[in-house]
Amino acid sequence: MTKVDSKTTEMSTEAVNVKDYQNIDYNDDNRGDTGLGLCGWVLTIFSLLMFLCTFPLSLFFTLKIVQEYERAVIFRVGRLVKGGARGPGIFFILPCIDNYLKVDLRVVSFDVPPQEILTRDSVTITVDAVAYFRISNPISSVCNIEDAQRSTKLLAATTLRNELGTKNLSEVLLERDTISHSIQQILDAATDPWGVKVERVEIKDVRLPQMLQRAMAAEAEASREAKAKVIAAEGEMNAARALKEASDVISESPQALQLRYLQTLQTISAEKNSTIIFPLPIDMIQRTLGK
Repeated sequence: MTKVDSKTTEMSTEAVNVKDYQNIDYNDDNRGDTGLGLCGWVLTIFSLLMFLCTFPLSLFFTLKIVQEYERAVIFRVGRLVKGGARGPGIFFILPCIDNYLKVDLRVVSFDVPPQEILTRDSVTITVDAVAYFRISNPISSVCNIEDAQRSTKLLAATTLRNELGTKNLSEVLLERDTISHSIQQILDAATDPWGVKVERVEIKDVRLPQMLQRAMAAEAEASREAKAKVIAAEGEMNAARALKEASDVISESPQALQLRYLQTLQTISAEKNSTIIFPLPIDMIQRTLGK
């Protein structure tokens, strides 16, 4: 019975330790040197003595410089040094027991690999996108995840597939800005614990299968031809109505018809001088047809 209780106590203690580790706040300035322990303090004192004994030669190994766009996260005996990330400028580390990592704070852009996506209306498309992000919290980007940039790239590709898989083809083609903003918000919320800020996501290109492109082109061409036929028919109808109105006006005055003949002769003689026309009176033709 005692063995079971001891095992249960060990398991519960391990669970509490894991829970405490998950709730660590790496931005707390009170963490760091106070938790080194006896061995850590001994190593720290030994490192300081070695620094003093080799001074000023040790300055070449203990003074470090980070650029304006960089920050340094320092670990002492494996534990995070209090005070947060160092930089920009010069900072000091202890030899042998301090280790530091440089974190670049500039915006990083990367191309999301082409993703073959099946839309909600069962159309397979290939989508290219580009994402822009930066490190907003250097300590979280080092302590909470192994490789923040690589993880952000993989998450961007997965989020792009999941988000576009819920859209129709027409929505993907017409609502790119809305979809890009939605993907950016999802990525930003997911990468916030990693100390990563997603600035922007843009869909560059949407490629359709060749057969689908030909089908859409044929549909568009048929639609244009149908509209052209409707417009031509409306034009013929309007022209016929105008000719009817003109004939009604000419029938009211026989002299108007003769003037129209003369105007037509003038137009033909101006364009084709070699053409000879013999006008015949309409009355003579009507009498001949009547007989």
